[in-house]
Amino acid sequence: MNTTITIQSPTITITDCESIILVPEIALQEAGYINMFTTKDSSHAKHEYHALAQMAYFQFQDDELEIVEIDYPLTISCGSESSILEDGMILYRDKSGSFKVLTHVLQNNKKLLEAAYRYCTRWVRLDI
Repeated sequence: MNTTITIQSPTITITDCESIILVPEIALQEAGYINMFTTKDSSHAKHEYHALAQMAYFQFQDDELEIVEIDYPLTISCGSESSILEDGMILYRDKSGSFKVLTHVLQNNKKLLEAAYRYCTRWVRLDI
């Protein structure tokens, strides 16, 4: 895939994303709202998302996860697809392999991470 993932707001632009998981607050009630994009080979995408969600969740449990809080909507673009995230959380891996977490202010980070991890784990298990 030769697409680029961009996270943008009035104050930031992030263009070095390789894989991304969008977890809006509504995903706490209905996991189907979780959305994912990757610039990698799509045949391995499920495992990439699962690893991303798992690492974030485990690091959060161990108080090792650095979370950047934001207070504005984010526009996420990947190829011809575009989403606006007005609440919730974004998990992403940059091109150097590091992963980052952006969350809107006053969100329940633990619950959002659990929702992403649970969703990605179930999705991977459907293939087994």
